[in-house]
Amino acid sequence: MSAHLASGCPGCSGLADFTGKLARTCIGLSQAAMPESAMRMARAIFPVAPKNRPKGGTRLPVELIFDSFLVPAPAGMRATWQLGWQGLYRAGDCSVDLRIEPELKSPRASVIGQITNHVAPEDLMSNLPVSLRSGRQVVAETVSNAFGEFQLEYEEQPQLKLYIGLAGSETIQLPLKTSAADGRATLTRKRSGNAPGRRDRRGGNRPK
Repeated sequence: MSAHLASGCPGCSGLADFTGKLARTCIGLSQAAMPESAMRMARAIFPVAPKNRPKGGTRLPVELIFDSFLVPAPAGMRATWQLGWQGLYRAGDCSVDLRIEPELKSPRASVIGQITNHVAPEDLMSNLPVSLRSGRQVVAETVSNAFGEFQLEYEEQPQLKLYIGLAGSETIQLPLKTSAADGRATLTRKRSGNAPGRRDRRGGNRPK
C-alpha cells in the first residue's frame, strides 16, 4: 500500500489524506472529557447491556412510601397544577427515590432516581444495572453512579417497569407511573381539608 501511494495515485492519495486526518481527529476527541449529560443521552439512544445485568433473580417485595399524586392540596385550594410525579419505595433494606419528568408536547419523558441502603447508609450502591422494560423489550438501561443515582430517557408506552439489580441475585421491580405521563399538562384535582361548599340554585358550588 505504501508503494502504491508513493507511485502518486491521485485517488488513493486523497483517500489516504482524508483517513489520516479523520484518525488524528478521533484520537484528539478520545482524550477530551465527555460531559455526563451527553453520556446519559447516548445511553438512552444506544442502550448497552451491562455485563453484570442479572438474567433472573429473587424479586424483593416493594412498598410505596410516598406518592406525590396522593398528597392533599393545601387548605382553601380546590385544584392544583402538577407536572410530573415523585415517589419513594422501600424494598428490603433499600430505598428508591424516583421522579418522572415528562416533556411538554412530546411523548418522551425521563425518570431520575436514587437507590440507597437505609439500614447501612455507608454502603455504596454504585454500578447497579438499571433497566426500563415494556414486557420483554428493554426500552432503556444504564448503571447507577457512585451515589446510587441514575437517569433514563424514554418514550412513553404502557406497562413500563423499572428493574434494579442488586448484589447477588436480588432484583427490585417498580411499575412506572403511567398517570404521570397521561397527566403531563392536565389539571390534577386534589381534595383539601375544607368541607365541600353548598350547591347554589345554578348547580355550582359556592363557599360557605
